[in-house]
Amino acid sequence: MTAPDGTAAAKAALRTRLLARRSARSEGERAAAAAAISEALLPALAGVGTVAAFVPDPAEPGAGRLPAALAGLGARVLLPVVPGTGRELAWAVDSGRLAPGRFGLLEPVGPRLEPAALGAADVVVVPAVAIARDGVRLGRGGGYYDRALRNARPGAVLVAVVFDEELVDELPAEPHDHRVTAVVTPSGGWRALA
Repeated sequence: MTAPDGTAAAKAALRTRLLARRSARSEGERAAAAAAISEALLPALAGVGTVAAFVPDPAEPGAGRLPAALAGLGARVLLPVVPGTGRELAWAVDSGRLAPGRFGLLEPVGPRLEPAALGAADVVVVPAVAIARDGVRLGRGGGYYDRALRNARPGAVLVAVVFDEELVDELPAEPHDHRVTAVVTPSGGWRALA
């Protein structure tokens, strides 16, 4: 671990390295990872009433498959909407129709729900750049999900999806970082975290 005053810099350097590795993956690697993640995630979510997830960008694990796979659960699926200003995610029910939003990220078309709507989710599937075995999550650095997870209900399962090498022994952490309770990787499947 890095000293607190160097934590932000350590996170930024690690983030840059890991995102470069993601960008270098071939389409075939990404497609295989997306299929494996969907196959591992869906059985673990069977029977949930509401799941909140995200629409992976082309380099993220689950790209091209995640929201459509979750639609097969028969659960209510909430997807994030990045606001035009500020950093508090809104939510919308996934209707199967997506459109580009802020930063070019795909988001659901339809009525917007307040940030507190996340509290209805039994499971929250979050993006991550890396996950430590103790649940520390390294995101992209904007703080959107750390803010959003304040609205998660107590006891909700927080699960991140990452590529295999992005599950690491430890990560630098700050007091505002929300830990996840599980991780899904392409070859390791679903794992509960300490």
